Amino acid sequence: MTTAFSSFLRCAALASTALALLGGTAVAQEKVLRIGMTAADIPRTHGQPDQGFEGNRFTGIPMYDGLTQWDLSSADKASVVIPALATEWAVDPNDKTKWTFKLRPGVKFHDGSDFTADAVVWNVRKVLDKDAPHFDASQVGVTVSRMPTLRSARAIDPLTVELTTAEPDSFLPINLTNLFMASPAHWNAKLAAVPASVTDPAERAKQAWAAFAADPSGTGPFRGVRLQPRERFEMVANKGYWDAKRTPKIDRVVLLPLSDANARTAALLSNQVDWIEAPAPDAVPRIRSGGFTIYSNPQPHVWPWQLSFVEGSPWLDKRTRQAANLCINREELKTLLGGMMGIPKGSVEPSHPWWGNPGFDIKYDAAAAKKLMTEAGYSAAKPMKVKVLTSASGSGQMQPVTMNEYLQQALKECFFDVTLDVIEWNAVFTNWREGAKDPKARGANAINVTFATMDPFFAMVRFVSSKTVPPTSNNWGYFTAPEFDELIAKARTSFDGAERDKALANLHKRIVEEAPFVWVAHDVGPRAMSPKVKGVVQPKSWFIDIAPMSID
Repeated sequence: MTTAFSSFLRCAALASTALALLGGTAVAQEKVLRIGMTAADIPRTHGQPDQGFEGNRFTGIPMYDGLTQWDLSSADKASVVIPALATEWAVDPNDKTKWTFKLRPGVKFHDGSDFTADAVVWNVRKVLDKDAPHFDASQVGVTVSRMPTLRSARAIDPLTVELTTAEPDSFLPINLTNLFMASPAHWNAKLAAVPASVTDPAERAKQAWAAFAADPSGTGPFRGVRLQPRERFEMVANKGYWDAKRTPKIDRVVLLPLSDANARTAALLSNQVDWIEAPAPDAVPRIRSGGFTIYSNPQPHVWPWQLSFVEGSPWLDKRTRQAANLCINREELKTLLGGMMGIPKGSVEPSHPWWGNPGFDIKYDAAAAKKLMTEAGYSAAKPMKVKVLTSASGSGQMQPVTMNEYLQQALKECFFDVTLDVIEWNAVFTNWREGAKDPKARGANAINVTFATMDPFFAMVRFVSSKTVPPTSNNWGYFTAPEFDELIAKARTSFDGAERDKALANLHKRIVEEAPFVWVAHDVGPRAMSPKVKGVVQPKSWFIDIAPMSID
């Protein structure tokens, strides 16, 4: 039995079980939305999801809120950061390491407790303060790597909190979209239920977090009610949500992990699910002819190879990096993917204010690529050996096996000998923070992890700063140079928007010219849905908001 068919049968069985559970007349009228994710497991539900940004999309944003959030209400304009649990914020003009956030009054967690400044302090400490009784090391990696300058929080009054950074950082309000607020009162209740026989504080905290994950409490539009690891997760509407525009119309959301594209497609076509991420490209015509809707939109999201700069890496020679970027016929790859990709010129597009007009043009020019490789000492008889760590599926990975196998063949023309090391997505994502020097990189000199470019830190800073090498953040390949640190410092300390954009344009220009990536594609976020799902807005973002949707 194939993995795809096995996954499909599992999905069918789960859906049948769900239908059986909805036996009564009243319950049968419940509006249920079933989603087939690309993840192989349910993203963690305790407030700081794993599984990359697919976790934020499906167990973060629906159940939790940050102090700030992305505006996901438009399909036509770029998403921007807007107030969420904080209504306003400002940096101290005399000390730009200190920020004051005014909090939204009257917000309650799902357990009924109040959201206050003390709750913000508690949530900062859960990932930054190793001495806090509720510190959870498992939440650190997916959080701190996304906001590396945050150092502490202090309650000024019940609805005002002060956040302190290690250095002036104008990116902080953007980064805080990744810090989701979990309920301190609910966690304390879970801690109190840990048996007294468990005396080690760290073990008690671990068990409390496990209990919290099974019965989570945030402030978001949905509330988690049923968790079966690797099988399903269910959320129900929070009808008392603080934002009337995002109070759910759907009664229940069921998340199903279906990592195989063919299994997801089969589940949709057989009406076992209502929504799938990243449908198999060759199935798109069949999906459309079946009456389903394909949503897509250009996203600030890059599908790359990120390259290693550790001692002995073949990518230390810039000619090889530029050659790899020139050896890919992206139009041909786009055709292979059924048109479901954008063709990149860098991490952001030429129309973007951070573009900067780089001197190196990313395009298909095999002759120029071969010339560069010959100058670097490679040939058909002496190819450059490349090992790429990748996954078979995962958050934003599009169609990783198909795409990597295409690159493997295409780069042969330019004297690259590519080996693909395909492992489980979460292991790849974890090594993205552990780095190319770590044994779990398995000797790879490139890694295939997609990344969002919605904000300066995510788009550029974390990949080229000497302060973001592992394990701090995602400078997996240890690409560092004083020039880049200076460019980053200029951008970070520019609190005027126009000045910051100019500094970021200079940074992006130099990144493209030095080519620490092979830029392969921009994602367009294809997802297929039943025509029963209404009110869908596919924003120009990696995220999407379930809360305003409805289902017939």
